[in-house]
Amino acid sequence: MIRFEQVSVTYGDAAAPAVRGVDLTVPEGELCLLVGPSGAGKSTLLNAVCGLVPHFTGGTLRGRVTVDGRDTRTHPPRELADVVGTVGQDPLAHCVTDTVEDELAYGMESLGLAPDVMRRRVEETLDLLGLAELRERALRTLSGGQLQRVAIGSVLTAHPKVLVLDEPTSALDPAAAEEVLAVLQRLVHDLGTTVLMAEHRLERVVQYADQVIVLPGPGEAPVMGEPAAMMAASPVRPPVVELGRLAGWSPLPLSVRDARRRAAPLRERLAAAGTPAGRTPAADGEPVAAASGLGVHRDRVPVLHGVGLAVRPGEAVALMGRNGAGKSTLLRTLVGMHRPSSGTVRVGGAAPHTLRPRDLLRRVGLVPQDPRDLLSADTVAAECAAADRDADAPAGRCRELVARLLPDVPRDAHPRDLSEGQRLALALAVVLTAGPPLLLLDEPTRGLDYAAKARLVDVLRGLAAEGHAIVLATHDVELAAELAHRVVILADGEVVADGPAEEVVVSSPAFAPQVAKVLAPLPWLTVSQVARSLDGAPA
Repeated sequence: MIRFEQVSVTYGDAAAPAVRGVDLTVPEGELCLLVGPSGAGKSTLLNAVCGLVPHFTGGTLRGRVTVDGRDTRTHPPRELADVVGTVGQDPLAHCVTDTVEDELAYGMESLGLAPDVMRRRVEETLDLLGLAELRERALRTLSGGQLQRVAIGSVLTAHPKVLVLDEPTSALDPAAAEEVLAVLQRLVHDLGTTVLMAEHRLERVVQYADQVIVLPGPGEAPVMGEPAAMMAASPVRPPVVELGRLAGWSPLPLSVRDARRRAAPLRERLAAAGTPAGRTPAADGEPVAAASGLGVHRDRVPVLHGVGLAVRPGEAVALMGRNGAGKSTLLRTLVGMHRPSSGTVRVGGAAPHTLRPRDLLRRVGLVPQDPRDLLSADTVAAECAAADRDADAPAGRCRELVARLLPDVPRDAHPRDLSEGQRLALALAVVLTAGPPLLLLDEPTRGLDYAAKARLVDVLRGLAAEGHAIVLATHDVELAAELAHRVVILADGEVVADGPAEEVVVSSPAFAPQVAKVLAPLPWLTVSQVARSLDGAPA
């Protein structure tokens, strides 16, 4: 269905191709997963399939890419639209209408389908993706995860033969991600749809893949094969595979179920080693942020109800819950973007919505879901200089923070040309320049590979050790397991759980990390905890 013949892509004046030597075939009716570190060329390969490379992204394409017999060099994206459906990393960029139902119908209108066919397919897709209750909602009122499902639905209604998906579950909560993956499985198995997907959260998807394509690094030729064999050689691996490598299992497990079947001896060794040390905040004291009976309305719709929360210095708190539960709204209320409709919220003893921006940034900083929302200058250097001025910080302070977070961020690059990890490091440095005691992050690992996530965890642990309070809204259960002292779960705008991470995530099947599921009822959450325990355990 998809054929790459000695494909390479080089952008502009780059010294080396973004991808090189791609020679492989993706069969019809299979789910094929692209795996590799950030910058390895996954998005470039996906864009070559739908024709965006080279027709819109520029660059030089050598070799040949064909989809259902159509050569993408001679068929621009509009001539591939009936064959290939594409969803990129930014779901909002795909939206062209105002409401959910109109968005699902738009692509079919462009293809000239009959109204009765369009109506039937819209209804089918609303049910498939759990969007029926949102059909009349304005797109601007949806959460990031809800937008992601709408973007996927908008291409499914056209019934394409090939689906190209870039990070399709990155903005989804665990339950919604499972729903989307179940839909993709149904399309592959029942309808013979070919799915080519890139995803950093391999723990969610690798067990569903029929084939895995590993891109080892920028410009290196990819390798394609069975998932278990590819995971053994891949530079990026999900926790369950890392646990299998640590335990010496062969073949490596791809799912929690596979790992649990073989984990009895490992559980015995860990039980003999005692329990892992619990996490305690590096500092204590009066809360830097507190909410009591907090209620917030957006467009006259209640979003938060009676929320109580206190965050102390040195504490890392993970906000978790379904898409639309109110996590992002709570963060924006803490940074003064929403006025409470009831109850109180205080940051540094003051109501954040009453503070001037220059006073507020010294108390609290927010890194939003898309770090580009914070970045407006033409170069990294100009962005850093503006952050220094806004915070009345010494010249060079922001640049020092960028170098500390990610040393290879180029000074002269445009912020929007940076990788996801680089943009996050720059946005985080901009926020930290003012030294706020409270740091808020909304889905900070979206678009990050495992290595970049590990670097972020190290940075945030260091900030917590210095006394910063950290609140992050995340669907990444592995991040919460690695970093959080406390986990707060929201449902329909209310707090339904609040306690130590090792207690809350283990008691919730939806939010438990892979290691916890494999080793239950033992209290280990991460591969690093297991490794430390095994160092002192009897063989």
